[in-house]
Amino acid sequence: MRTQVRGWRWRRNPLRRRSDVVEGWTVLIVAVLLFVVAPLAGVAAGLYAHDQARTLAAAQRAERRPVHAVVAGDAREHRPTVQGGHGHPYRARVRWTEPGKGTRTASARVPAGSRAGDMVTVWFDARGRSVAPPPDDVAVWQHTVTVGVCAAGGAAAVVLLGHAVERRIALRHRLAEWEREWARTGPKWNQPRT
Repeated sequence: MRTQVRGWRWRRNPLRRRSDVVEGWTVLIVAVLLFVVAPLAGVAAGLYAHDQARTLAAAQRAERRPVHAVVAGDAREHRPTVQGGHGHPYRARVRWTEPGKGTRTASARVPAGSRAGDMVTVWFDARGRSVAPPPDDVAVWQHTVTVGVCAAGGAAAVVLLGHAVERRIALRHRLAEWEREWARTGPKWNQPRT
């Protein structure tokens, strides 16, 4: 039957070696890094990403404009198949009326499943090119959470990799300590008794 003694690396003990003390401190440091520093790194990276994504979304909203247009032609030959209820936007001719400029027609990205005569909202930049809509608040938060989780996971992976390297080095030192100790005590055990 095996009995575990808690905190044996911290107590004075004739069997305790310097490598045991180092390992005890290393486990404590790794625990603090994993449960405090890695989440804080994730939060910091997420907050930075959130500010950047909000700024980018605001800039895109300022330079892009939505237009309510009608799909001008049936583009079934260009339309991708919709599988599982989801499809990708595709390009089709759309027509809309601008005040003071009359009716305009352009090629724009329309949602999957749009047919001729459907009313769609398309986005154009300042040059009149069809562009994707600017990210909304949900997309900004998805980006924030993704960056935060990846940063926390990356920090945890670095900590665990460092701990694995430290354990390997500590094992080598421990084996070297045991070899030195055996070199001192081995001859006493190997001598014949008289």
